[in-house]
Amino acid sequence: MLKKLMNKWRLRNIKDERYLYLFNEPPTDEYVCLDCETTGLNPKKDEILSIGAVIIKQNKILMRQTLNIFVKPSQEVTEESIKIHQIRPIDLENAVDPEVAIRQLLEFIGNRPIVGYYIKFDIAMISKYTKKYIGISLPNHQVEVSSMYFKTRKRSSDYEFVDLKFDTIMKELDIPELGKHDALNDALMTSMIFLKLRDMSPANSTFYTG
Repeated sequence: MLKKLMNKWRLRNIKDERYLYLFNEPPTDEYVCLDCETTGLNPKKDEILSIGAVIIKQNKILMRQTLNIFVKPSQEVTEESIKIHQIRPIDLENAVDPEVAIRQLLEFIGNRPIVGYYIKFDIAMISKYTKKYIGISLPNHQVEVSSMYFKTRKRSSDYEFVDLKFDTIMKELDIPELGKHDALNDALMTSMIFLKLRDMSPANSTFYTG
């Protein structure tokens, strides 16, 4: 009910009708897994520096359908922020304006559900920009892999502590590690986590939040 009310509000406030497709019924068994590298962890003041995304279709990661964008920040990245995201000024030489990046991302995502690790943060960051450019927050369904992993582990014992750190999940599921602090690599690793958890628990294949 809350989701329907939110979407009604979004439909009234959308500024660009070209993006009405975001509210269409999502395609069957298709997802987009994405990750953002940002200047910090506060969506209100921090900015997106890069976005990586990949399409998942019928239990396959479509390696030929990926998105990897560097986004031009409003000011020079600081040494302190580089320690967080490891994106240097030289990496941003060919970065695109935020509006260009966000519109490319929306075209790539379409109306597919979005998969991610602590995806609410990424959605909050992206929504800061979509509110500015098209008037609404991102309406797509969300799939949280840490919640999927938690459910598989809690079956053994209701009192067992479940470590939800990304590295722990990767190790437990025997997922190969790609280069860290790279948005596309993070999206690819998260995609592999998602597919492995789906195999372990088919009921999670339609696990949506948001």
